[in-house]
Amino acid sequence: MTAPAHVPSPAPTILVVDDEPVVLAALQQTLEREKFHVVACSSPTKALAILAERDFAVIISDQKMPEMLGLDFLIESRKLRPQASRILITAVLSLPTIVDAINKGEIFRFVAKPWLREELIATVRNAVHRHELVTHNAVLQAETQRLNSQLTEANTALAAQVRDLERQRQHLDLANQRLAANYEHSLELCRRILTTYDPILGGQAKALVEFATHMAASDLFDDAQRHALRTAAWLCDLGLIGVPREMLRAFRSKSEQLTERELAMLHNHPVYSQTLASLVDDGSGVGEVIRAHHERFDGHGYPDGIGGEAIPWPARCLAVAVGYVESGLPKAQAIDFILSLSGSAFDPEAVRLFLKITNLAQLPRQVREITLQELEPGMVLASGIYSPHGLLLIGEGQELNPGTIAKIRSHNQVTPISQRLLVRM
Repeated sequence: MTAPAHVPSPAPTILVVDDEPVVLAALQQTLEREKFHVVACSSPTKALAILAERDFAVIISDQKMPEMLGLDFLIESRKLRPQASRILITAVLSLPTIVDAINKGEIFRFVAKPWLREELIATVRNAVHRHELVTHNAVLQAETQRLNSQLTEANTALAAQVRDLERQRQHLDLANQRLAANYEHSLELCRRILTTYDPILGGQAKALVEFATHMAASDLFDDAQRHALRTAAWLCDLGLIGVPREMLRAFRSKSEQLTERELAMLHNHPVYSQTLASLVDDGSGVGEVIRAHHERFDGHGYPDGIGGEAIPWPARCLAVAVGYVESGLPKAQAIDFILSLSGSAFDPEAVRLFLKITNLAQLPRQVREITLQELEPGMVLASGIYSPHGLLLIGEGQELNPGTIAKIRSHNQVTPISQRLLVRM
C-alpha cells in the first residue's frame, strides 16, 4: 500500500492597495517571488468591493492615497474582514497616526517607506502566521461552542434521565415496600389460619419464626438461605390443617396409639406444607426447606429419608427449632433433649447455632389445655375466648386476674363457652 501523496496547502492570499502603479507593481513582484498569491489594486474603493467578495490573509495599504487615507481604508476593511492582518505603509510615522492606527484600525504592523525587502517579507510572513492563528483560534472557539452546546444539551438530557430514573426508583421502592408488606401479611395470615385451626400450632409457628430470625442473623447463611429459613418457619406446618384435630392431640400425647395410616398422614404433612406454601412463595429454596424440616441427620426422618448434608442447611437448623418447640418441655429440659439428639436427629453444627441464639430469643411458654375450673391468676391466654355468636370476650395474650376469671365463669353460666381453653404457663 502506497502512502497518499502530500497535498500542499494553498498559498496565502494578500491584498495590496497603493495608488502609485510603480510601487504597487514592486510590492506585488516582491511578494510573489516568496510564493504569496497577491491581488493588487490601485483604488481603495475597488479594494473594499473586492473585500466584500473574498477573504484575504493580509491586507497591505499605503497611507496617502487620493480617494482615502490608508488608515481609513484599513478601518473599513476591518469591518469586512476582521480576521485579516492589516499592514500600513507610510513615509511619515507620526504619533497621532500610530495612535489612530492602534485604536481604530487594529493595525498589525507599520512599514516605513522606503522599505527593506527582508523587513517587508518578514513582516508579511508574521502577518500570515498571525492570520492563521486567529483563523485557527476562531475555528477552535466555534468547535468549543458547538461542543459546549452539545454538552449542555447532553447534560440537560442526562439530568432529565436521572430525574426519570429517580422517579422510577422511588416507584420501584414503594412497590417493593408494598410487596414486602403484602408478603408479610400473607405469612401472618397463614399463621392466623393455623391458630384458628389449632392454637398450639399458631403459637409454635410464632416461636419458630423468632428462633429462625435470630439464627438467620448469623453469618452462616447467604441471603437466599436466610429468606428460606425464615419463610419456612412461618409455613412449615400448613399441611397439618388437613390432619384431624383429634389425631393431632393423640400425636402429642399418645403417639404410640396411632395407626400406620395415621402416622403416614402426619409424616406426609411436610409435603402438603410444601404444596400450600408454594401459593405464598414459589421459590424452590423455601419449598425444599419446608419439605426437609422433619428429616433426621442420621437419615431416619421423613418424608424422604435423606440425611447429613443432603438435607439443606436451613432445614437442618429449622429442625432443631422444631424439635425444641414441639417437645413442650421447660427450657432446661428441652435443651437437654436437643443435646441428647445431636449427631443423630440433629446436625451438631445446627444444634450449636441454636444454643447460641436461645438467650437472644424469647422462649415460648408451654401451652396446655385446661378446664374452666382450672383457671388461675397469672395464666396467659394462648387463644382468645369468643361467645357462640363470635363476639370476642377476652383477647389472646391477656394475663388472667381474679376479676377476669370471675367474668369468664359468670358468662359461662349464662351462655356456656364451648371452645377449648388454652393457656401459656
